Amino acid sequence: MSETFETPETYTLPVIGHVVGGHMMKHDDYQGGVESIIRLHQTYPLEAVQGLAEFSHVQVVWRMHLAAPEDVELHARSPRGNPEWPPTGTFVHRNHRRPDQVGISHPNLVRVDGRDVHVTHLDAVHGTPVLVLAPWFPQMGPQGPIHVPKWVDEMLERYWAPSIERAN
Repeated sequence: MSETFETPETYTLPVIGHVVGGHMMKHDDYQGGVESIIRLHQTYPLEAVQGLAEFSHVQVVWRMHLAAPEDVELHARSPRGNPEWPPTGTFVHRNHRRPDQVGISHPNLVRVDGRDVHVTHLDAVHGTPVLVLAPWFPQMGPQGPIHVPKWVDEMLERYWAPSIERAN
């Protein structure tokens, strides 16, 4: 079956909450060691998070709200502008230059306090709209061996280093 979709579709998702605290500015690295809160909207009953605290990690899908449509780049480019890394296409990058401008994170769940879900290792900034919050099931993660190009390991070597180590 070879279907062709000529025009990109759009889909509207509700914002279920926002990131409170944590990172105040976007950075490429040093995302670790910071606690933030995913504050769910008050329209959701407290029982909507019942049982979530039993998990060690959650999956979060969020809107890169500091990005603009003109930031999108639909061409091959070297990651982070580093000429030592090969040019790769838009869908190889995980940044705001993608057409969806959506991020996906798997932060550690610290605790649930009412509609406040406290996490660490969330690489979204204060004020970020949250679209999806779900528990992480390792059984639903990648299957089979995992491999990435060498440049990914080089580029992300300090990604989860504690933010306190960042020289601002």
